[in-house]
Amino acid sequence: MIAYIVRRLLLIVPTLVAIMVLNFTIVQFAPGGPIDQIIAQLEGRGDAVGGLTGQQSDTVGKQSSDDGRSRGTRGLDPELIAQLERQFGFDKPLHERFIQMMGNYLVFDFGDSFFRARGVTDLVLEKMPVSISLGIWTTLLVYLISIPLGIRKAVHDGTRFDIWTSAVIIVGYAIPAFLFAVLLVVLFAGGSYFQIFPLRGLVSSDWATMTPVDQVLDYLWHMVLPVTAMVIGGFASLTMLTKNSFLEEINKQYVLTAKAKGLGERGVLYGHVFRNAMLLVVAGFPAAFVSVLFTGALLIETIFSLDGLGLLGFQAALERDYPVMFGTVYFFTLLGLLLNLVGDIMYMVIDPRIDFEARES
Repeated sequence: MIAYIVRRLLLIVPTLVAIMVLNFTIVQFAPGGPIDQIIAQLEGRGDAVGGLTGQQSDTVGKQSSDDGRSRGTRGLDPELIAQLERQFGFDKPLHERFIQMMGNYLVFDFGDSFFRARGVTDLVLEKMPVSISLGIWTTLLVYLISIPLGIRKAVHDGTRFDIWTSAVIIVGYAIPAFLFAVLLVVLFAGGSYFQIFPLRGLVSSDWATMTPVDQVLDYLWHMVLPVTAMVIGGFASLTMLTKNSFLEEINKQYVLTAKAKGLGERGVLYGHVFRNAMLLVVAGFPAAFVSVLFTGALLIETIFSLDGLGLLGFQAALERDYPVMFGTVYFFTLLGLLLNLVGDIMYMVIDPRIDFEARES
């Protein structure tokens, strides 16, 4: 097992580098780079990305297509453009910039944002509480709902309970999370009917003056609507996965043998079936957490005015804020690769019969 873990850790390095090379290359040739953003502001156009989609085609003068750093410089001093390129590091070749960036990332030096005058690490840490709150509560609730519901559906397969719960699951899965979030706002956050839950932020403006108990309650009160919106669409697939896993195990020969020996239904279910059926479900928890934490929350954060990592990444992509873009890609890719390894280890912990090292050999 130790040898397998070491090999997986060593494999993380080339995988991470390959992902960074791909992202770095694609972004460099995308229009509307950081220099273009500055030029657009200096020329009063506001947004270089919008200007490069056809609305500002008459402003394009000097063209530079080697790395996408400057495409429209009408009326600006070339020395100013050269100074901006030196300031942002675009006076160096692509490969030198990539090697320098990866060298800094090895020591977790992610640099400063181009447009926020703050360090990337500080920005991520500032937005992290929102994303962690959404990720942890959503993942926990999804698992707490899906596993018992999936087990009961498997035990009562084909009954009325199984049929009507499947209908509810299909409806929940079919409604996008952001649409359900809008519905919750309309119904319960002062949209048209009731004003029961707060609409903005992670906590209230006077949170610092509250007692510790009131602070916890205020925080949980703000989490109700966004977490509910994310849970609705998240528990459907896990519920069906749990049900199908248990159904597959229930129909195997060892279950029939255990029942023939006089073991009760609960004893068979939780003594024999549970460990085998839950392998795929429980071991996938790290990946599920990463998925909820760093993807799919952008619209939820926007609707409920939650300033989290999803919104930070979206704004960085629009502004072509390379340090924020590449720094977050590097960190979260590394985290995802490590959590995939944790998932494999959980497989072996849950069922010691699994030996990935033997499979590789």
